[in-house]
Amino acid sequence: MRLTELLSPCQILLDLKAGERWSAIVELVDLLVERGKLPSEMREEVLSSLKAREDLVSTGVGYGVAIPHAFSDKLDRVVAVFGRSKHGIDFESLDGGLVRFVILFLVPRRDYGMHLHTLSAIAKLFTNSDVRARLAAAEKRSEVLGILETKPSRASNNGLSRPAERHS
Repeated sequence: MRLTELLSPCQILLDLKAGERWSAIVELVDLLVERGKLPSEMREEVLSSLKAREDLVSTGVGYGVAIPHAFSDKLDRVVAVFGRSKHGIDFESLDGGLVRFVILFLVPRRDYGMHLHTLSAIAKLFTNSDVRARLAAAEKRSEVLGILETKPSRASNNGLSRPAERHS
């Protein structure tokens, strides 16, 4: 499943106000509730699941990206939200860097396989330095969706490009 299949413009926050990871997670869950994508009666349960997951190990995966996620028996479909921080958030990421992009998603417990596929696709997309640079510069939610829809070239993965071969 592609990230763009899970997001609509109302599920994109271009300027996260939070300065630390738990506040960022709460801000994104509250956006889902406010926009009618998550029932308000599920808010506390979802936050509790996300907190338990985050307490195990940070979901800051590196490259300025965090992917907080949790399961619920009460959901019948995957719910996602994208947030961008202009200043960066300390998520205690694996690489020690600040997080600029947070993709939070909630998965029906019965769809565990979809969770792994979605997590893998998100991580792969965000290892691309061109995608991250374009997302950082995007001014509109529709731009973010367009960037997430594109298939990045392999040459700019990890911010590294292969050096040109020298011919002697």
